[in-house]
Amino acid sequence: MFDRMTLQVLANHAKAAAENMAHTLHRTAHSAFVKETQDFTVMLLNRRGETVSVPMDLGATWYPGLTFGRAIGMIDAYRPGDVGFTNDAYACYVATHTPDTVFWKPVFHEGEIVAWTGGHIHNTDMGGAVPASLSRDLTEIHQEGLRFPPMKIVNEGVFDDKLLRIMSTNVRKPELNIGDTKAMIGALTTGERKIHAMISKFGRDAFLDGMEALLDHSEAQAREILGAIPDGSWEFADYADEDSVEANPMRLKLTLTVRGDEAVLDFTGSDPQLGSSLNVPTGGDPRHSVLLVGIYYVLYTLNPRLLLNTGMTRPFTCITPEGTVLNPAFPAAVGMRSLTCARLRSVIFGAFSQALPDRLPAAPAGNNIIVNVMTTDEQSKRRVIAAVNPVVGGGGGMPHRDGTNGSGADAAYLKNTPIEITETEVPVEFVKYGLARDSGGPGLWRGGLATEMAFRVFAPDSRVTARNRDRSRFRPWGVLGGRAGGLSDMIVNPGGAEERRLGNIDTAVLQPGDVLELRSAGGGGRGDPFRRDPQRVARDVARGYVSVEAALRDYGVAIRDGAVDAGATAAARAGHESPQGHFHFGPEREGYEAQWTPATYDVLTALLDGLPVHWRFFAKTEIFRRMGARRGPEGLAETLAEVRARYPDMPLPAAAAREAAE
Repeated sequence: MFDRMTLQVLANHAKAAAENMAHTLHRTAHSAFVKETQDFTVMLLNRRGETVSVPMDLGATWYPGLTFGRAIGMIDAYRPGDVGFTNDAYACYVATHTPDTVFWKPVFHEGEIVAWTGGHIHNTDMGGAVPASLSRDLTEIHQEGLRFPPMKIVNEGVFDDKLLRIMSTNVRKPELNIGDTKAMIGALTTGERKIHAMISKFGRDAFLDGMEALLDHSEAQAREILGAIPDGSWEFADYADEDSVEANPMRLKLTLTVRGDEAVLDFTGSDPQLGSSLNVPTGGDPRHSVLLVGIYYVLYTLNPRLLLNTGMTRPFTCITPEGTVLNPAFPAAVGMRSLTCARLRSVIFGAFSQALPDRLPAAPAGNNIIVNVMTTDEQSKRRVIAAVNPVVGGGGGMPHRDGTNGSGADAAYLKNTPIEITETEVPVEFVKYGLARDSGGPGLWRGGLATEMAFRVFAPDSRVTARNRDRSRFRPWGVLGGRAGGLSDMIVNPGGAEERRLGNIDTAVLQPGDVLELRSAGGGGRGDPFRRDPQRVARDVARGYVSVEAALRDYGVAIRDGAVDAGATAAARAGHESPQGHFHFGPEREGYEAQWTPATYDVLTALLDGLPVHWRFFAKTEIFRRMGARRGPEGLAETLAEVRARYPDMPLPAAAAREAAE
């Protein structure tokens, strides 16, 4: 048994080891997406491949509950110096889309594997149909680039040159992939060295026992948090803007049930797997790390002393029916799973917001737009492909302060790349980069402002992908009287004669002199905005966060010559009635759900669930196409009859088939 002090010392050593790994990778990586944006992870793993420790200040924050066990087990034998890797989302459900290459290295002590070091890098490109490999329009994983099943990339310290040649031949910028891969191997070796130092300090047995104690302690912390939540069940649903060229919303639904110190997250009612690439490959794992990202944020919000490791996932069980967007069948495309993961976090936040209304914020923007540009450098005549910058929205209004501006809260790990670096590496010119006025949801505590960015290209046929674009139709929700945040947008040549609004399209071809402007969503507000301190509103106006017009309209605060007009403000606020209800979704969702009510969706879910997997998305698309102005379950029944008349070969749902047989 470890006393609390000794366990904390061990936790500090493990965290320091993970941070050393992160610094090694960060300082030696080649691509801007790894060395600047920091889309990577590193971690220490126990003998079973469960994550024990992660860095806090560098890299992505999605994977502290990740387990490598399945991937490790798919390689027969390991020797000192070996490194395994994979980027195949369906092979073992550790990598979750093709650009994410996952690595692991055994740590031997006296001939025995005592631990592993692991991590992932997001490659700028892994080949496939589009630059950067990812677009929501792709329909199967074969279009999303080169895939490697779990295998060794390093054998006893020697790189497998054949694998590196295969990779180099099939990707658009091989020097970035190979450079980042070698940087990751260096990070794994750093972690290996730190583990040997820990064994020397604590002893082999104490080290092994300590790794388990850290997991047990994190589990106990998570159970303590759940135990303080009243028992109950809460439902919540949220939407991504579209799931295909048909522009049908993608819906996720969660029923959260807390009993004692355990919780069940039942995602039954979420959409069937999609014909686009928004699917999330989990293999039905009830504790898959990607399903629980929102849980990590909730737990850490409620206890910032939480040890982030696989132990905290033990009290949770996720239910993801097979053939749905959260548990798709091969070969469904999965490249844009990060967009769906943002909505996944939203539904988890929405459920917990009802369970703990006094403790949790309004919705963050829920989109982290990753912009990649493939263009030609007019000076060198060379083709360039690079990540430009993440465009991240605002955080939701907090219980006691405003949401963070331009950080997204749940996507804040994606770091800003300085414009000077981007313009040095990519032949583009930035013409705007800042915060978008009036984009934060009004509230007693205002939602964080959106980010807006615009740049000009110089070469013909410059291709831009802006993956994870969302919230151009359904706003981040406000809570407890707070209003929903502003919508996202993407425009070519804004304000010009050739202006084109691209809606939620995530790819664009630009010609010389074209300007592309992107804006993320803003965070939702929290609390009645008419109760906000007028001086705070005046300060927001002075800073350019809120316009004079919005101050009066949304907050009832009159600004004259930069100061609060007390009399006009009192008059504007007189007779104001506080908004009712826990959530404010905005007019777009309210209008949509007037037709597609929860009851209608329940009927649709039951219908689609009874069909074979390969019929579900087709049936959903045909129903949406023909629904027209019909409403409710009755309108859905009429529409279904019309679909069946057109497609008589469509199978009957299982329940209806049984009734027909009887």
